[in-house]
Amino acid sequence: MRRSRAQQNWLLSVLPAFPLILLALRLWYLSRQDLPTMLLLVQYVSPFGLISALVITLIWTVPAVVLPLRALGGLLLVSARDPLDAGRSLLAVTALRMPDWVVVLAALLAALTWQLRFLPALVMLLVAIIGLTAWQRHRDERLVLVVLTVAVPAAAALLVYAWVGPGVVAALREREWSTAVLLAVPPALALLLTGPVPARSARLATHWPAVGAALLAPFAIGAVFLRAPILPSAAVELDRPGGPPAVLNGHIVTVDDTTTTLLDRAGRVRFLPNGEVRSKTLCPERAQAPAAAVRVRGWHVEQSALEWIAPARRPEPADPRCLGRPLTP
Repeated sequence: MRRSRAQQNWLLSVLPAFPLILLALRLWYLSRQDLPTMLLLVQYVSPFGLISALVITLIWTVPAVVLPLRALGGLLLVSARDPLDAGRSLLAVTALRMPDWVVVLAALLAALTWQLRFLPALVMLLVAIIGLTAWQRHRDERLVLVVLTVAVPAAAALLVYAWVGPGVVAALREREWSTAVLLAVPPALALLLTGPVPARSARLATHWPAVGAALLAPFAIGAVFLRAPILPSAAVELDRPGGPPAVLNGHIVTVDDTTTTLLDRAGRVRFLPNGEVRSKTLCPERAQAPAAAVRVRGWHVEQSALEWIAPARRPEPADPRCLGRPLTP
C-alpha cells in the first residue's frame, strides 16, 4: 500500500505539468522554434485561448483514459489469485477507487466526442466494465452473473451489428480494412472480456497494454495538439504607396492603435502600419481531407455525435484574399 501510495503521489505531481508543457510546446511550434517570436506570442496570446484549444482538441482523451483504466484494473482484480496481491498494483487501485458516476460521465462524453468508427469499441469497454463489476460485487449470485456477463454482452453485440452492419459491408467493399475491423471486431471481443482470465496471464493481459498506452499517449496527444489553431487565420490586404495592393496571409497576433502584428505562414513576424491596411478577412482553417469514405446509415464514420448535433458553418466560396490574391479595385 505504501508503494502504491508513493506511485500515486508521483503521478498526481506530474499530471498538472503535462498541460503546461503542451501549451509551451504549442507556442514554440507556432513560432517555428524561434525564441524571440515565441516570447512575443507569450506576451500577446490569451491563456484562455490556449486552454480552450487544449480542451476542445483533447476532450476525447478523457474517456479514452478513464474507461480502459477501469476495464483493465477490474480485469486484474477479478483474475488474480489473491486480491491483496492485486491491490498492490496502481492499475487495480485506480479501478477499485474509481466511482461509478465517473464511468457514466466518461461514457457520455465518449458517446458525444468519439467518431462513429470508435463507438463499437466504446460499447465493448462498457460491457466489459459491467461484467467485471458484476464479478467483483455479485460473485456468489449466479443469475446476476449470467445476465450481466452473458446476456447483456450478447444483446449489445446484436444491437451494434444491426446498426453498423451496412457500414461493415461498405468498408469491405471499399477495401478500408481498418474501418471494417473497428466496426466489426469490438462487439464480438466484448463477449470475452466480461470475466476473469487465467491468473498466470492476468498481469500480462493488463499491465503491458496499460504501460504501452501510457508511453504512447503523450506523443499522440502532443502530435494532435501541436496542430490545433490558437490564433485566427487572416488575410490582410495592404495599399502600398505607389504600387499595386498586396495580400499577406498568416495569423493576427495583436492590433493596436498604430500597428497590426501578423505572423505569416513562413513564421516571420510583420508589423504593418494601420494606415496601409486596406482590409482584413478572417479565413477558415484548411479542412483535413477524410481518410475514409464509408457511411453508416448516412453518418460518416469520421464524424462524432457532437459534430452531427451541433450546428456547423456552411462552406462558403473561398475569398480570393485567403488565397493570396487582392481584390480587383
